[in-house]
Amino acid sequence: MTNAHSLALKAAAVLWVIWGLVHALAAGMIIPADPQAAVTAILDGVDPARLAADYPTELSGVLSQHGWNLGWFGVATIVGGVCIWRASTTAIWVTALIGGLADVGYFMFVDLPGYNLFLPGTLMTIVSAAAIMLSFWVWWFRRRIAPEAPMA
Repeated sequence: MTNAHSLALKAAAVLWVIWGLVHALAAGMIIPADPQAAVTAILDGVDPARLAADYPTELSGVLSQHGWNLGWFGVATIVGGVCIWRASTTAIWVTALIGGLADVGYFMFVDLPGYNLFLPGTLMTIVSAAAIMLSFWVWWFRRRIAPEAPMA
């Protein structure tokens, strides 16, 4: 593996750790919040007055489950980032699947309709896309040059 490939994996690892920390923090904000605060935090690009409503308490369960998912996505990508730093091929794939698929849903249902602000929402989608591209570039290069050689 060249120095450029090693640096690309390290950059991807750092991006995944940042992505994971932001999502773990979001989980910590959403899970304990009342429904009004949680919805306002998730849809931060929407005027809070538009979101003012008497939400049923049952919505807390759905929002807490969303927060839980954000939390485990975050923790998994942090662990994946550490493993990518160590050049794990498996971590490249698993982390891309977890973080990438989580962000596809966010992109389609929150980002595209414009329900969020650029920070942190859209930026985190860009961060995950960059991490995927960097790590897959290294994976593709290694498979093309030496298909049976270990990554490290």
